[in-house]
Amino acid sequence: MGTVTPLPIGRPGQVGFDRIELTRILDLYGRMVAAGHWRDYAMQFDKDFAVFAAFRRAAERPEYRIEKRPSLRNRQGMWALVNESGAVLKRGQELGPVLAPVERRLMKLVEG
Repeated sequence: MGTVTPLPIGRPGQVGFDRIELTRILDLYGRMVAAGHWRDYAMQFDKDFAVFAAFRRAAERPEYRIEKRPSLRNRQGMWALVNESGAVLKRGQELGPVLAPVERRLMKLVEG
């Protein structure tokens, strides 16, 4: 019988999202998809950061990027919300307040 080789799920030292963070982000993404605003997403994992990018259309630049940079934890906060042009809209220590501008926009989309 052959040997079982484990798949390399993540590289050592690679930054990623834990289950609670990813659940919160994907919940927001799902609600934006249900509202008809977002259609695609991408994730990037590196040794210094992890990024979740949400797209209106797959061929465009992401409308929002949610970045996690643990090296900024003790300074500006490891979470950042970045818009399509690259400007940082919100930065903080916790994910919830950083996602608040998108949550408010979702409420406007649903009401309007």
